[in-house]
Amino acid sequence: MAAKKHKPHRKFWIFFRIQLIVLLLLAGAAAWYFLGGYYREIKGLKEEAESIAKASTEEDFISEQTSMIYASDGSLLSRLKGNRDSYYLTSEEIPFNVKAAIVSIEDKKFYDHKGVDTKAILRAVLAMIKNGEATQGGSTITQQLARNIYLTMDKTWQRKMEEIFLAKALEKKYSKDQILEFYLNNIYFANGYYGIEAASQGYFSKPARKLSLSETAFLLAIPNNPSYYDPLTGKEHTIERRDRILRNMLEDKIISNGSYMLALDEKIRLHQTAPSKNVYLETFAWFSATRALMENRGFQFRYKRSMEEKNREEYERAYSDMYALCQRDLYTGGYRVYTTLDPAMQQKLQSSIDEGLLEFTEENAEGVYTLQASGVCIDNDTGSVAAIVGGRSQQLPGYTLNRAYQSFRQPGSSIKPLIVYTPALERGYDPDTIVLDEKTEDGPSNSGGGYAGEISLRDAVAYSKNTVADQIFRELTPETGLDYLDELEFTHIVEQDVRPASALGGLTKGCSALEMTSGFACIENDGYFRVPTCILKIEDADGNVLYEPDREGRQVYRDNAARMMTDMLTSVMDYGTGRALTLGEMPCAGKTGTTNDSKDGWFVGFTRYYTAGIWVGYDMPRELEGLQGASYPGHIWQDFMLKIHEGLTPLGFLPYSDYKYLEEEERLRASEAAEAAEAVEAILNPPEQAQEETPPEEAIPAEPAPEAPAEAPPEEAPTPPEGGEIPQ
Repeated sequence: MAAKKHKPHRKFWIFFRIQLIVLLLLAGAAAWYFLGGYYREIKGLKEEAESIAKASTEEDFISEQTSMIYASDGSLLSRLKGNRDSYYLTSEEIPFNVKAAIVSIEDKKFYDHKGVDTKAILRAVLAMIKNGEATQGGSTITQQLARNIYLTMDKTWQRKMEEIFLAKALEKKYSKDQILEFYLNNIYFANGYYGIEAASQGYFSKPARKLSLSETAFLLAIPNNPSYYDPLTGKEHTIERRDRILRNMLEDKIISNGSYMLALDEKIRLHQTAPSKNVYLETFAWFSATRALMENRGFQFRYKRSMEEKNREEYERAYSDMYALCQRDLYTGGYRVYTTLDPAMQQKLQSSIDEGLLEFTEENAEGVYTLQASGVCIDNDTGSVAAIVGGRSQQLPGYTLNRAYQSFRQPGSSIKPLIVYTPALERGYDPDTIVLDEKTEDGPSNSGGGYAGEISLRDAVAYSKNTVADQIFRELTPETGLDYLDELEFTHIVEQDVRPASALGGLTKGCSALEMTSGFACIENDGYFRVPTCILKIEDADGNVLYEPDREGRQVYRDNAARMMTDMLTSVMDYGTGRALTLGEMPCAGKTGTTNDSKDGWFVGFTRYYTAGIWVGYDMPRELEGLQGASYPGHIWQDFMLKIHEGLTPLGFLPYSDYKYLEEEERLRASEAAEAAEAVEAILNPPEQAQEETPPEEAIPAEPAPEAPAEAPPEEAPTPPEGGEIPQ
């Protein structure tokens, strides 16, 4: 049988037909692509992706970072985050093992491709068939970065195409090290942690640079599927993927077999530590830091009570807007805020308040003690707040009212040194000036109803004589006295307070413990006022110092007047209303304050070391039997001050000079200055030249007439009710 003959060129025709079919398919696909509108859509996606990449900056990848607030001892006081917990590390700060591990498991060709790795897609499919699950991702690290930062998670071909175009465009703009840096700072590690540093701090309470190889692989197992590999709910799954990552690193010759075996054997122990919540320290630190950022942006704070209503509304609106902006910035800017808040001193102040009101157990409907207290302590060396307590200790959810700076109450007689007596000392009074303690027709009564007639100004302060304070305040004029509170940055003083009643603390809206304490600290500091903040400095995420407060302050009272006031306040402690509140051998000065019907009690006082102010009262004002400045507030103050002065060397206050001597000294200085001016004039104008001109007849200045006392306010001006100081 003859052999079967093959048609000539048979193989050629088979190949030709196949190619023809392929060409027809490609032509059909091309026609479908162009005529169906996909060309225009894909072109639009490409252009949009390139536009996004062109407009991108490095700031896009570090837009939110967690801010940290530290106490004076360096301990973490508060961690502030916006929508996520994130800390940014530069490429140099990211450990080698972190970079190597993520490249090994997520994108082996990362350093070779240009944004997209087509082979990786096929490799992911084969791995899924072999292992029964997706052990490797098809998207490159650059694609994942593009998707996480700029795109949605929609599973559509349009989003995938834009992701590819954007990845390629980003690769042209940024280096591989930058892209890996961006990626490792933005991937999600479950439970609110974004980036390797946040994950390391959150799960192991240590920085990424201190992670072991095993811990590194463990953390980098999470981003592939944060829900499935969540260490808190599926630790066994996280361990399995850790082992897979370690095996990959071994196969890629990144680690040795010995390191691999040690890492596999290491037990993973999570160590999550959240800073203990200290409501009052934290809320005041947030408040102070926010205002510091406002100041850093150039915001001008205003305290003048006399602002027109329109201007006040505009200011309050501007304040509110800027506060909200800076508060958000604080939560997302990655700041490092260093404070002067002392946790040990805070505990002492809190325990003194708690123990001082231990017998009062009544609670309101929300379970909050009805009788409350607040306290502030300022370090006199720096003028900074060292401790601040806004209420009694209770286990309550969330963050509660910080009464120390958020509650404003009438201060009673504790306001007298600030708006009556120190201003009077600047205007010719001194501690020995004789004043008249007597009841006037439209004036207040003294606590207890007694009147001593002629007494020294020192005794009027020591015994908290309302009649004397009222008379001097009228003489100064309420406008003058309240001007000092503006200078001391009291925030709730209004025009209605321009009345005699303010001399005894009868303020419309009141003042806070923070304001009162800083006012007395100003007196102790020779009349120089320093803003009562707890901020030591604020650094940005890169360690640059953005803000440091002014610790020099500005002068509100003349130094000698402040020293005389201090000396008179020591008499309050020696034999006056505060005589039971002394601090042993430690010299101290202070003032009591009680409002009508015993609704508010105050004690504010200082040593050379510290100034502290205590308020006691009900949140919803009502009478408390036995409440006076020298009772609950005074004993809390004394208990706290004894604790924090333990072991400190007693220091006396600086002496004041005789006021008349100061006047004479000023005249002498003026005379010396005049003589110096005459000498200069003689040099500039020799005698012979001076004789050519006829000098004008020398004017002899007239002796200035004594200033007439200010007229008393009209009778309709409100005054305190009979019987009150608003005593002591």
